[in-house]
Amino acid sequence: MIKVTRGLLIEYALAIPPLLLSFEFNPESISRSRTITIQRGDLPANRGGYGFTSPLETARAAQGVSMEPETFSVRILLDATDRMNDGDAIATTFGIQPEIDTLRSMVEPKIQGPFGVQILASLGAVSDRALFRREHPSVLLFVWGYYVLPVFLTSVTLDEKAHLPSLIPIRAEANLSMQVIESSNIFYDIEKVRQLVGAALHLGSEISGSLSIEVSI
Repeated sequence: MIKVTRGLLIEYALAIPPLLLSFEFNPESISRSRTITIQRGDLPANRGGYGFTSPLETARAAQGVSMEPETFSVRILLDATDRMNDGDAIATTFGIQPEIDTLRSMVEPKIQGPFGVQILASLGAVSDRALFRREHPSVLLFVWGYYVLPVFLTSVTLDEKAHLPSLIPIRAEANLSMQVIESSNIFYDIEKVRQLVGAALHLGSEISGSLSIEVSI
């Protein structure tokens, strides 16, 4: 049996309409990617990195480094069958179409309207100023377990599995790609602290394990 958990995507903005999506996904299938580009010398002697003789000199092993934002890929499940069996009027009539519409609204560009309220750019008034308006992606919070990460939703691919006779979808799998927003913001700052604490806990576990092995020997 496949283990599933609940996740949330929440738009972090004053928006019309406010966007929130709760979903099920298999936590074993999350794909995370982190890429860095190392700047090295061109001479044969230092093509793989500059020399060093002690831990104090490792900072000079490369000329520099640039880091790409972390990306996530996750497959989620959208299913209205349980709610339909419970007599939910919206699920019975519209299936999972509202969830699909929410995902589409999350990935489409926004513009900022009066009083800072964000709306879909495609709904903006057509005028001479339309070419100069500033479109931007939605800032979302990807929540699962004890993670709360600020992300941009960069890709949505839907695979509809079942429909009502009216062809309204009632079950689908969605592949979501997200990019973590690694700027100065409270959510990412908390994540970096959590990451450091986790690394420290792992070090303590490794040391404790090594000591117990030595004692048993």
